[in-house]
Amino acid sequence: MIYHKLRLQRTLVLGLDLALTYLALILAYHLRFTWEIVPVTKGVPPFEPYLALIPIITLVWPVVFYFRGLLTGRPRRSRIDEVLAVLTAVALAMLVLNAGLAFYRGFSYSRLTLALFAALDFALVALGRLLFWFAMGKVWAAPHRRQRAVVVGTGELAKAVAEKLSRHRELGLDVVGFVEENGGARGKVGEWPVLGGLGGLERLVRDHQVELLYVALPLRSQHKVTKILRVAEALLLDVRVVPDLLQYYALRAGVEDLDGIPVINLTAIPLAGWNSFIKRSVDLTLSFLGLLFLWPVMAVIALAIYLQDRGPIFYRQLRMGLDGRPFWILKFRTMVVDAEKLTGPRFAQPNDPRVTPVGAFLRRYSLDELPQLWNVLKGEMSLVGPRPERPEFVARFRQRFPEYMARHRVKAGLTGWAQVNDLRGQSSLRKRIAYDLYYIDNWSLALDFKILFLTLVRFWRHRHAY
Repeated sequence: MIYHKLRLQRTLVLGLDLALTYLALILAYHLRFTWEIVPVTKGVPPFEPYLALIPIITLVWPVVFYFRGLLTGRPRRSRIDEVLAVLTAVALAMLVLNAGLAFYRGFSYSRLTLALFAALDFALVALGRLLFWFAMGKVWAAPHRRQRAVVVGTGELAKAVAEKLSRHRELGLDVVGFVEENGGARGKVGEWPVLGGLGGLERLVRDHQVELLYVALPLRSQHKVTKILRVAEALLLDVRVVPDLLQYYALRAGVEDLDGIPVINLTAIPLAGWNSFIKRSVDLTLSFLGLLFLWPVMAVIALAIYLQDRGPIFYRQLRMGLDGRPFWILKFRTMVVDAEKLTGPRFAQPNDPRVTPVGAFLRRYSLDELPQLWNVLKGEMSLVGPRPERPEFVARFRQRFPEYMARHRVKAGLTGWAQVNDLRGQSSLRKRIAYDLYYIDNWSLALDFKILFLTLVRFWRHRHAY
């Protein structure tokens, strides 16, 4: 039943995406050549070559949207994530389209028209999706369309299943409660009641008008599944069995194939393979553009640092990056020369006497980090990722928090999820680790763009920048 609903919603949203993309293409042509938002100086080209792009769009757009996770049949976690995912998908699809058109010599497509197409496509698809999921929520919220379900089991697996079903209201299911596997114990699991034991399953199903049964028992109780299926068959119930592997999938585990034997990889992360290539491509492009356009600002900063005390402009420091490998990070110098000669390695403090006046300004607005664009260009860092620490601090932190080393499963970043949530400097290390691990386990290109956007918006408001 859930599969059919997801398939229906997936088909509808794909049709909506394509229809709005076709509309965007048509509007872009007319905005450019019929309504002339920019004066046409080289004549009006025929409309047919632009219409000829529709078959290509029909092939490219669904593939890109699928790999960006936009065709799962359910909405993403939040509106802003949905919009950012659409933005990323449209940008990648346009990149593929333009790469193909670069080799086509039969017709010269207007670059302004293609730019208008991209902008309109993003706006229309994002708005269309928001309205679609709002409408689907209203449709499946109707009482006559909803079904009642119970979850057999009371452990962490059963609770996780109930929470997932409750979170996705668009599936049209209401969780009535739980069935205890060993007896008739009462109480609550999360926000749902325990309705009884397996012995009273038949009566319980009839009393609560249950139509769907989720069996979420631990491995030690899997032998009870056959008994449950016999009861459910007599009551004409739909039954779904959830294997006790959800704990691994909750850890973003990957399932690999070893010559026909399924193997669970407990350290799998989203940022691998093709995703790693995409992230590196974005890093290369944006770091190069950053260095190209920000060099006048960096030149002014360099001059200010030199004029202050005639000391070195840059400061190199050993940090730990991907897989715990050390690299030299590059920063604008913000402290007096040989600042750690007497104190040794330690964090900067509020009103730290070692920080120069120019350095205080640079630290306040994170401008001292700009030279790290060079580290990104070289591949030692990424634009977004956990901030790298010095080996001395890493050795100390890993003793207190063993999970700290999991941060090194990805490249260190110029900015990160912890930093845009104001976790910098001497803020809570435990919270910073939690935010960094969330980023690693939930990476997406849309999340990267979101963090970069928030970095630009919030860079002047950090309370722990000193």
